[in-house]
Amino acid sequence: MTRIAPVSLAQADATTQATLNGVKAKLGMVPNLFATFAQAPAALNGYLAFSDALSKGRLSAAQRELIALAVGQTNACQYCLSAHTLIGKGAGLSEAAIRAARSGTAEGEQDKALVELAIKIVRQRGVLADSDLADAAAAGVDHGLVIEVTANVALNVLTNYTNHIADTDVDFPAVPVAL
Repeated sequence: MTRIAPVSLAQADATTQATLNGVKAKLGMVPNLFATFAQAPAALNGYLAFSDALSKGRLSAAQRELIALAVGQTNACQYCLSAHTLIGKGAGLSEAAIRAARSGTAEGEQDKALVELAIKIVRQRGVLADSDLADAAAAGVDHGLVIEVTANVALNVLTNYTNHIADTDVDFPAVPVAL
């Protein structure tokens, strides 16, 4: 049972209603996570703005989904794994690519380095060794991409932790956490 209830459109103030209606127009639904973020409109708006900004970065939609899947698996977030499995398919990821990201790898040297870097950031709480950065650099991940990966990790940790705390009901085709 959900511990922090999602906000319904009827419960939301006019500004939050407009934001949630914008989400619904874009996605065709208001995911429970977004409605849960609406408990704190600043968090909802911050999440949406940060997500939008990162979508305009150098990482492709597929690469951002590889990172989201790797982080979701590392943090055992069923909601995010379920959501990003579906979104990842929409970004062109195959079942094999989705499974690989969840297992901590990817096809292609750079994508593999991005996934590995994201997992190291989570597991090591952002404390990377020079060798971690050198390994990423050897695969074509420059300092700008390191920061962009870090930002994507932060965005996904926010959603992972919010889902854990709220016990958000999964409203995507459910994916088990166990591989």
